[in-house]
Amino acid sequence: MLLRVTMGMALAETLLLAGVLLAWADRVAGGRLLAAFLVGIAVWISGNELPNWFGPGVETLSLHVLATAPLSAAVFFHFCVVFCRAPLRRGWITAAYALGGVAVLVSQVLVPAHFVDHPDVGRLALAEPAAVITSLSWVVLGLGGVGVLLHALMRPPTDGRGPARGQVAAVTASCLWGLACLGGYAIALMGWPVYPFPLLAFPLYPLMLVYGILRYGVFVANAWAGKALVWTLLLASGIAIVGLMPLVLPFESRWLSGLAVAAGCLALNGPVRRFVQRLIYPGGEVSALDLGRWRDTLQAAGSLERLGAEASALLTRRLGTPVAVIVQEEASAAMAANAAMGTSPGAGVEEGALVERPPTDRPALTMRRDGPSWTPRWTAWEAAPPGQRHVAELFATVLADAAVRVEQAQQAAARERDRQIQARLAELGALAASVAHDIRNPLNIIGMAVAMAPTETRQEVGAQVARIAHLTSDLLDYAKPWKLQRERFELRSLVESLIRRQAGARLSPAWPAEWWVQTIDPRRLEQALINLIENARGASAAGCEIDIDLDGGDGPAAASDGAMLRLHVCDDGAGVPPELRDRLFEPFASRSPGGTGLGLAIVARIAEAHGGRVALTVRPPWTTCFTLELPR
Repeated sequence: MLLRVTMGMALAETLLLAGVLLAWADRVAGGRLLAAFLVGIAVWISGNELPNWFGPGVETLSLHVLATAPLSAAVFFHFCVVFCRAPLRRGWITAAYALGGVAVLVSQVLVPAHFVDHPDVGRLALAEPAAVITSLSWVVLGLGGVGVLLHALMRPPTDGRGPARGQVAAVTASCLWGLACLGGYAIALMGWPVYPFPLLAFPLYPLMLVYGILRYGVFVANAWAGKALVWTLLLASGIAIVGLMPLVLPFESRWLSGLAVAAGCLALNGPVRRFVQRLIYPGGEVSALDLGRWRDTLQAAGSLERLGAEASALLTRRLGTPVAVIVQEEASAAMAANAAMGTSPGAGVEEGALVERPPTDRPALTMRRDGPSWTPRWTAWEAAPPGQRHVAELFATVLADAAVRVEQAQQAAARERDRQIQARLAELGALAASVAHDIRNPLNIIGMAVAMAPTETRQEVGAQVARIAHLTSDLLDYAKPWKLQRERFELRSLVESLIRRQAGARLSPAWPAEWWVQTIDPRRLEQALINLIENARGASAAGCEIDIDLDGGDGPAAASDGAMLRLHVCDDGAGVPPELRDRLFEPFASRSPGGTGLGLAIVARIAEAHGGRVALTVRPPWTTCFTLELPR
């Protein structure tokens, strides 16, 4: 009776696992073949057990069902080849199916077996001499599959092909376990006076086979296996306690037995769960102290870039292997920046602002904010042991919380900076208005006073008065509050009109014939471009060539990533002095002799008012290039 229940459990379990594999077939090489092999095992179990379930009347049907075993062995060989990516020609697989098919046809005709009674097994299929073809075929195919597994297991890890070695080892071990379980039938066939106990462990064979594969490819399988093992051990402990109660108590009491089982399971629950955790995730134990230390270290990071560096150091130290951790604010923004700002020389790469890409030669964890939450993306973790992957997943949850807090701190700091900037601008605006009023009257008096002076004097005084007036105008413009007037306009026409008034500037050939935008203030855009052109013209006393460019390409698709518009104003002047690079967009920082130092600061304000930015970029062969990035 116990064997009947055991084999019935194995049949149901095998069919259930075949369905699980079909659901996750895309994550496992050869997943559908393995599911077909499991169905073949279910068919073989049914062939053995039908006479025991329904009586001798179905023995002929059972023998025909058992005769399909060689075809299941051919499927197993095919699975091993696909799973291990063995370098075998397709002809080997064709030959395997041909051998299995011929053996099945011969067995269906000869039916080389009959059933006999066995005191422990019940009705047992006994092979006749004519079964040599069937037996040899599935033995050869089975050994061929195991040989493929052993070859993959001994393959050097630097080969770079095939599944993780742990997966191959798990499949090989499960096959050896299944062979050991079938030894129970050998005990019965040999007539040994021993109970065929190995058959009782047969339900573990398909479970070990499937879990050994999904352990690395489908991480949730580890959680399921852990829960199942915990409940199995607790159930076994309860049965053991019930069996020991008569030895402890001199009388029988169901209430005391039930109380002892409940107390024992409660007492063993913690130790059993910790044992299973270490068994399922070797090296993957994470304590509350670890989580607290990670949280404290990560939350001290002041920026997302610093957070990624701290996280990489922590995870590398914890796992003992180099792990790259990258924290990016938005996946779409990161990909767009990589595509538009360039990854090759001359593609417009902003200095010091490259968006990181995870390396492909070592495990990498990329945290990206998609909407309101941070989600992990895993790269090159296929060969990592489950213990390391378990640690990395727990670490990713702590890192996601830290990223939220760092982002919130950055936003609070940005709001405080904006408040301080607005306060300073309000003070500067009031001061600028007062200074402008007090300066313009004296300037008019000075201009009238030199009206009768020599020509050279009038010219010099006029130039200096114009310079002071320009500074005053820029100062007022920089300090006063703005309100953008967004309109729909044709960009090329605006830029061409501007170029006609600016000597030395030209459009690059990459400009499309038309380029309509509707989220930009055209007057402020024109002001920004004029300031950039004047800045470029002032960079060289001898003058220089100025190029206004879109991102390189032949049309709108090359000029924008769909969300941002990028204009480049480039010159071949003297370049930007190193001491000015860090404060280039601050007020009163100028690379032009006689400049006011407010032109680039105004450009930065215009970009920020639109929700964009301006940056010093590298675009050979130009010596200097400013990229104005505005939302479309």
